[in-house]
Amino acid sequence: MRFFALAPVAAACLSVLAAGVHADPAGTPATSANPPAPTADADVSSLQRVEVTGTRQRLDAARNALSPDTGSSIYRLDKQDLKNLPLGDSTPLNQVLLQTPGVVQDSYGQLHVRGDHANVQYRINGVIIPESISGFGQALETRFADHLNVLTGALPAQYGIRNAAVVDIQSKGDTPDSGGSIGVTLGSRGHAETSLELSGTQGQLNYFLTGSFERNNIGIENPTPDRNALHDKTRQGKTFGLLSYVLGDDSRVSVMFGTSNDRFQIPDVPGQSPSFTTDGHAPVDSATLDARQNERNRFVVASYQGALGSLVDYQLSVFNRVTDVHYQPDAIGDLQFNGIAADILRRNNASGVQGDWSYKLNAAHTVRAGLFAQQEKVTSANGASVFPADADGNQTSGVPVFIQDDSRITGHLWSAYLQDEWKPIKPLTINYGLRYDKVRTVVDEQQFSPRLGAVYEVSDTLRLHAGYARYFTPPTTEKIDTTSVAKFLGTTNALPSDANTAVRSERSDYFDAGLSLQVSSQLTLGIDGYYRKVKHLQDEGQFGNALIFSAFNFEQGRIYGLDLSATYKAERLSGYVNLGLSHARAKGIESGQFNFEQDELDYISSHWVHLDHEQRYSGSAGLSYRFGDGLTASTDLLFGSGLRRGFANTEHLPAYTSVNAAVAKTFDLGGGLGKLDTRLAVVNLFDHVYQLRDGSGIGVGAPQFGLRRSVYVTVSKPF
Repeated sequence: MRFFALAPVAAACLSVLAAGVHADPAGTPATSANPPAPTADADVSSLQRVEVTGTRQRLDAARNALSPDTGSSIYRLDKQDLKNLPLGDSTPLNQVLLQTPGVVQDSYGQLHVRGDHANVQYRINGVIIPESISGFGQALETRFADHLNVLTGALPAQYGIRNAAVVDIQSKGDTPDSGGSIGVTLGSRGHAETSLELSGTQGQLNYFLTGSFERNNIGIENPTPDRNALHDKTRQGKTFGLLSYVLGDDSRVSVMFGTSNDRFQIPDVPGQSPSFTTDGHAPVDSATLDARQNERNRFVVASYQGALGSLVDYQLSVFNRVTDVHYQPDAIGDLQFNGIAADILRRNNASGVQGDWSYKLNAAHTVRAGLFAQQEKVTSANGASVFPADADGNQTSGVPVFIQDDSRITGHLWSAYLQDEWKPIKPLTINYGLRYDKVRTVVDEQQFSPRLGAVYEVSDTLRLHAGYARYFTPPTTEKIDTTSVAKFLGTTNALPSDANTAVRSERSDYFDAGLSLQVSSQLTLGIDGYYRKVKHLQDEGQFGNALIFSAFNFEQGRIYGLDLSATYKAERLSGYVNLGLSHARAKGIESGQFNFEQDELDYISSHWVHLDHEQRYSGSAGLSYRFGDGLTASTDLLFGSGLRRGFANTEHLPAYTSVNAAVAKTFDLGGGLGKLDTRLAVVNLFDHVYQLRDGSGIGVGAPQFGLRRSVYVTVSKPF
């Protein structure tokens, strides 16, 4: 892990890049101050392309300068790091993030950073991407990332709303590379994936387009330990595009878009017995249920980046994102096994604007400010078939009744920040600021949040950092459960409690401190400790038969831990080791009480309970070696001491370790045919059977097992 403030780019270098660096016919470098005389055969378009490239590089440096990380913990994954993963850039984004410190694996692709549930913010090229409704699919792909940074800890005032981590992705497409690639991956359990990338430059226009389509027979974690799952097919299609046009030496416009369209079968568990009977229908075999879930995400962002003189840089963006999740039940089977068959559609349409400014006041102070505004429209259509029931929940009729329980929420979010990066002395950088956030959904809340972070360079090899942040985390609008308790009274879906307090915004005080030690030019060690005191701690759970999550609050929480890391990078050998220790507890349920049984509510009100996503110990490691003939071998692993289980999370699941490995080689086909990239990867190399969830615990609805050993072969052709 490395901790440092962004280094300034030398103005002299920028001026050279802006003018372009050329070579005269004799090969002697020359700058714009002493350009070579053009010849009759001079490639004028080539010279213009170099000049535009220099402008783009300067604009990229200016955009990076808008996003400081002083005082926070940052883990950087460059292009080579992503390539070294066993699955390369086909690795799902959540699996990439699991290879960074303090990140814990959960089912359905969920991540937990430093004891938090979700609460991760994604940015692409500095622009916040509105969050999607939680589902099984990954809305964003690793494939379009040039490199990415994961920021955690006490973040500067610029970062808010989702604070567990900020995943800042720099996309491909801001460089003038032309070409592309087409690839195919085949693997275990019917895995077949095709992908295509295109990039190029036309004058001042850069473009990058990528798309993929995937199908396999294990779209969701298997609820049984068997090698293959029943009824678990998935079809997933994704696209991403970036168009960037340079207007002048200090400005450009860009349009970025992404889509995902994912379809999942809900896996079945054989050998179960129905709990309810339906008139006119024989008992359904649990191995033949046919529930499904479809997920769609679409976003588009338009940005203008510019400068006012040499001191002010800014970026303005407008965005829109539409996302929906549609759960379709097995009409008879869900009734017989769950007492309810609910067709649920949740949809969120979010639009907004973001602006960030940076002003270099003098050599010691850089002032940054920004605004963010977003409007959301969330609709939920819930058509449920249930059985009539007595006061004890016993079925009184085999003829189902239909209940329509729809809702609509309009949400508004406003944020503003002002911060100063101050260098009082050469080795010390202090970033202090104030942030304001206001949310209006089912609640109307606001908060001013002070932030303070510092980095001290003790020497060229040792850096210390520390920070404090006051956080304000509004509930995710689409996860606010609007179920009508009264409508389901007297049915087999009657809820255990009638309390339905609105979900509140979480408020916390976050303290973070650590160091980074450069032992040698290849080896870096890091240690980072954190403590978070929380009021209205937010959590999520799967409380119904649909695999859709709903938010609720604990009254208070205490989260603390330690992250250790080591990174080694040499010419041929690279590796890393991360270890996380985490303690996450909470007390008292203050919203969403209707989802809990009374004995569980009573216990949580009088005891500090472990959060369901607490994993006391977690670890990740990786190793990659590049041989002289271009062959690369790599491996990585994940370790977990087990997530919580049992009544009120009083127990935990067994520990596990999963190892992946791969070999990759590029062949030169000769004869003008170019190169061919190949990769053989094995996931869960030792076929270890491990369980992520067993269906018990607070807000846990179903068991899930980790993926059994799977083999993948990838062939891609650059062009």
